[in-house]
Amino acid sequence: MAVAREVYGLTNHFPGEERFGLINQMRRCAVSIPSNIAEGHARLGAGEFQHFLSIAMGSVAELETQITLSVDLGFMQPSPSDHPLSELDTLGRMLRGLLKSLAKKRSSETCGARARQTAARLRTQVFFT
Repeated sequence: MAVAREVYGLTNHFPGEERFGLINQMRRCAVSIPSNIAEGHARLGAGEFQHFLSIAMGSVAELETQITLSVDLGFMQPSPSDHPLSELDTLGRMLRGLLKSLAKKRSSETCGARARQTAARLRTQVFFT
């Protein structure tokens, strides 16, 4: 959820004419990431969990693209040390790792406690601090 809070803060400085354009799109996308992780975590089967994690991965990629566009348009300043793209890259790698783990476990058993713990950490991971 820290990703969503950060995106809301960053987009507060965008031009007003982007209110129903890029601002809205970025905010919805940022909210979608933890929402899909949470919804998938609450589902009963590993297959459903994987499906929602995959959607969250898509939202990560979408938000990375939107941030890149925002920098290109001059709405955001690039800052190498704490740039949101590096945090989204980390989140994407965590999600890919969890998806791989679930795929292995799914072939032999249902979603294990370790995968659920990782998902819980992903939901509460503090990004952009």
